[in-house]
Amino acid sequence: MLSYNEVKPGVAVLVESEPYVCTWNNIMQKQQRRPVNQTKLRHLIRGNVIEYSFQQSDKLNEAEIEKKSAIFIYERNGEWFFHDIKDKSKRFTVPEEMMGEAGKFLKDNTEIETLSFDGKIFSVKLPIKVELKVTEAPPDVRGNTAQGGSKIVELETGASINVPMFVKQGDIIRINTETGEYVERV
Repeated sequence: MLSYNEVKPGVAVLVESEPYVCTWNNIMQKQQRRPVNQTKLRHLIRGNVIEYSFQQSDKLNEAEIEKKSAIFIYERNGEWFFHDIKDKSKRFTVPEEMMGEAGKFLKDNTEIETLSFDGKIFSVKLPIKVELKVTEAPPDVRGNTAQGGSKIVELETGASINVPMFVKQGDIIRINTETGEYVERV
């Protein structure tokens, strides 16, 4: 059981038997009144955000979130296929909406982490940085390089990304999956 002041960003709670994760909180007290914890909560499955105030007398149940490691196999028709890290026969799919933009940086046999509530997967966490090979890169073109100069290259997963001019075809580069930006050449 959690008390009202233990609901902080990152803590998952059950509100009216629905799972929410706190994204913001502010404990405030008006003149001679009991303190209140004002929060913004994001629903774990639907993704909608609500504002909720917890009173000093509230007791909350923490949402049981299960973390599991899995291996990416392949992507087909907007579905992403994975298997359990210990048992290859336990396969499952994740829809494209859940993968988001970061999914375009996944290559075969990449280890990911899934988050689930009541057996339903609600989030897929990729490694923060991945290393991918550049398959197509246009030649360097001299021009306005006062701001550094960049070009768009295609990676082995089919994703396109902005990189500095010195990156060539065949190079292996490191990419931040959270921002989708070039980090460094490996």
